[in-house]
Amino acid sequence: MLSLLFAQLDRFLVAAPKAARVGWLKGRSYAHRGLHGPGVPENSPKAFALAIERGLGLECDVQRTVDGHAVVFHDWELDRLTAETGAVIDRRADDLAKIPLTGGTDCIPTLRAFLDQVAGKVPVLIELKSKKEIRAAPLCLAVRRALEGYRGEVAVMSFDPRVSRWFARHSPHIAHGLVVTENGSRTLPATLKLHFAFWQARPLFLAWDVRDLPSKFVAAQRKRGFPVLTWTVRTADHAARAADCADGPIAEGAGAGA
Repeated sequence: MLSLLFAQLDRFLVAAPKAARVGWLKGRSYAHRGLHGPGVPENSPKAFALAIERGLGLECDVQRTVDGHAVVFHDWELDRLTAETGAVIDRRADDLAKIPLTGGTDCIPTLRAFLDQVAGKVPVLIELKSKKEIRAAPLCLAVRRALEGYRGEVAVMSFDPRVSRWFARHSPHIAHGLVVTENGSRTLPATLKLHFAFWQARPLFLAWDVRDLPSKFVAAQRKRGFPVLTWTVRTADHAARAADCADGPIAEGAGAGA
């Protein structure tokens, strides 16, 4: 009975997307942070160039700088991926653009520079990094500004349902999705949290942890017309799950054929 109630609320609170808006998301493989590896740092222009050469879609991470720009970088702190220390959000965009990424010669790109590099050649997924204690709107606005005039296939997504909800309200023409990991938990509290996030986000697509597939929730939303991408596909087993349960892998390493 409870599962039936959740299904009814899903349909009532979150309208299914029109295929014409989100169909391009399906049937593509996306390089997770570009085709990175030895000598090619993640989220670097070189990693993105290699993926474009292979005809792969791109997934990247973005954060906000202290002066209100969006830069392509995964971690909250600079320590793991550069020789610098401290939080990304405390730096200016032009300062970050001069910091080399460890293991290569590229520096941290702005989102605008990344989009100029891609230039519509392949589809793009932009994951906005967010925390509960940080307002989501300023980063959303920075991303929207960077996307102004961009004509390629692009979608935004986040674990934070506030991000998808912001784009649903303020830039509904941009495809917006919810990123989900269940961490293997299918308890009632976890199920409630999942549905509440879905209702708040009002996404047009889902990006699901491959380790949590198969999923009844995913199967139900796919049947309604929501594209489902899955991350991070790294092995043959992951690739098989992605093929069976999702519409496109977000992959790296062996999962991306590298």
